[in-house]
Formats: sequence, C-alpha cells, structure tokens
Amino acid sequence: LVAIVGGSKVSTKLTVLESLADKVDQLVVGGGIANTFLLAAGKKIGKSLAEHDLVDQAKAVMAKVKVPLPTDVVCAKEFSATAVATVKSVDEVADDDMILDIGPQSAQALAAIIAQAGTVVWNGPVGVFEMDAFASGTKALAAAVASSKAFTLAGGGDTVSAINVFDIQDKVGYISTAGGAFLEFLEGKRLPAVDILEARSAN
Repeated sequence: LVAIVGGSKVSTKLTVLESLADKVDQLVVGGGIANTFLLAAGKKIGKSLAEHDLVDQAKAVMAKVKVPLPTDVVCAKEFSATAVATVKSVDEVADDDMILDIGPQSAQALAAIIAQAGTVVWNGPVGVFEMDAFASGTKALAAAVASSKAFTLAGGGDTVSAINVFDIQDKVGYISTAGGAFLEFLEGKRLPAVDILEARSAN
C-alpha cells in the first residue's frame, strides 16, 4: 500500500500523514509538504514554501514509516510561469532557490514505487503542475498511476485537476472530488453521510 500526499501545507494534512504512517508500506510526500520533510532530513531548501514549525512532526512521521524524499528537484529564482527552471540535486539548492517540482530522477524513483504497489492512494500534486516548466513531476506521477496494475484511489480538487490535465480519468480506479473528506475517511474519522448510509442499509 503506497500513499502519495502532495500539496502545499503539512499543517492541513499532518494528522492524515501520522495516521497513514501506521497503515501504509510506503508514504511518498510531494509539493510543499516534501520541502518540510527535506528540512526535517537536514537538507537546505532555500526560500521554498515550507512549515518550519512542523519539522519535528515530520521527523516523527519518518520514524514510523519509510518516506522516500526527492533526490533531485526543479528550482527557480521566482514563482512565475516564465521563470527559468533548473534541475538540481537536493544538495545543490541555493539560498535564493525555490523548489517547484521534483526532478526526473525522483520522478523515475516514484514511478518504480508505484509499479510495485498493490494499492495506490493519491492526494495532491508533487509540483506546481499548473505551470508547464514545473509540471513534469506530476505528469510522470499521473502516467505511473495510469499504467499501474494496482487499485488506484485519487482525491482532492488539485489531484482531480491534474488527472484531467493529463487525461487519465479512465485509468484511475476511484476518484473523489472531496479532498478534505477523502483524507478524513482515510484517517479513520467518521463522516456524517457515510453514517447515514450505513444506518439506512442496516434497517
């Protein structure tokens, strides 16, 4: 069981990450969330989006489950569609760099993890896929999910956008448009609508 959790903030997904760490065989983080985990692993992330106050929680998650971190990243000096994109090793990130996508080596490693999975749960992109220069990582992830023999579940607005952009709607086992509820259900929380359906089916 592989869970891929991307997006910008750890804070909105921290309890889910902690819960998934107990349930999954491999937890893959991407997007801004990965930057916080890179910080927790002692890497420099320049001026990338991250939550410095959640580094300890990221360390706690990594202590529970294997979290493969990017080995190469796509950086730019500014958050812009016209910014020059540069592929770098994570050890070469400069103080004025912003990490905006995973690099090709990391994307390949992620595809290999997905190829071995029996079930894949995907919530959140691994880069700023809305900008062409920083879309390669999420495109590679989408292609890996599409070609996977695993049962695939995807959820959340950004994830659904990526699925539509890369045209893999027919290749995903289950798509949930509700990101927050999707994650809460995975976490084991009870959802009111599900409770009602269960109560009605019992009558």
